[in-house]
Order: sequence, then C-alpha cells, then structure tokens
Amino acid sequence: MPKVTVRYWAAAKAAAGVAEEPYDAATLAEALDAVRERHPGELARVLRRCSFLVDGDPVGTRGHETVRLADGGTVEVLPPFAGG
Repeated sequence: MPKVTVRYWAAAKAAAGVAEEPYDAATLAEALDAVRERHPGELARVLRRCSFLVDGDPVGTRGHETVRLADGGTVEVLPPFAGG
C-alpha cells in the first residue's frame, strides 16, 4: 500500500488542525475516505468544496477512485479561496 502525505491548505488546514499527515492509500478515494474517518466533523464538510492536486497535477473532474497514488506521493487539499 502506498504511503502518501496529505497536505491541507487554508480552511482545510484549519479544520484538520494540522498542515499535513501521512496516510496509506492506493487511490485518492481511499485517501479521502481515511481523512473523513480521522476528521469526521468540519473537515469532512470542507472536502466537498475542495479541489485536489496529486503530485502537482490537478485531479479535475476525474473520479477519485481512478486516481492512483504513488508511494511517497503528495495529495494537496485546496479549498476555494477569495481571488482564486
């Protein structure tokens, strides 16, 4: 199982209470499920409005279950922000 770092920005960082944390996940969907399990409150709500970068590449409209994660990779959680 790949080990990835999930990095939170802006409102996601505030809701998580940390800037980043490690997860074991093979797909973006698995990583986000694990995030929701660890942070079932506000962060789970914030994630619905977020966009994601996986190793610097935008996920866009691809299904999260189709986005494979690489060992040592990074998932950036980007909430909408003013001026963005």
